[in-house]
Amino acid sequence: QVQLVESGGDLVQAGEPLRLSCAASGTIFSINVMRWYRQAPGEQRELVAHITSGGSTNYADSVKGRFTISRDNTKNTWYLQMNSLKPEDTAVYYCNADLTLYSNGGYYTYEYWGQGTQVTVSS
Repeated sequence: QVQLVESGGDLVQAGEPLRLSCAASGTIFSINVMRWYRQAPGEQRELVAHITSGGSTNYADSVKGRFTISRDNTKNTWYLQMNSLKPEDTAVYYCNADLTLYSNGGYYTYEYWGQGTQVTVSS
């Protein structure tokens, strides 16, 4: 069974760094785009960053220059390095990816979500 498992959420003070990890497990043919979303209380879920299979990255304006997304293809894992954290970064962070699986004689791409990890930044 394919699943994404996040780790690394914590309570930190403003200005401190934190790194989130997301590991994909199961029988996976390939991982295409890897993403990090976040959702603050009362807010819509927003895309924070993504990285393609080729290594191209993109970031929300609110995190540019502070957050870095990376991936380790050998471990089916990707990361979100968050520096200079601010109280407004407080949210539940979700990893997300497009995974290609081999099933019933063919290859199919599905979108998967992790369960979420809480990041709280105190002022």
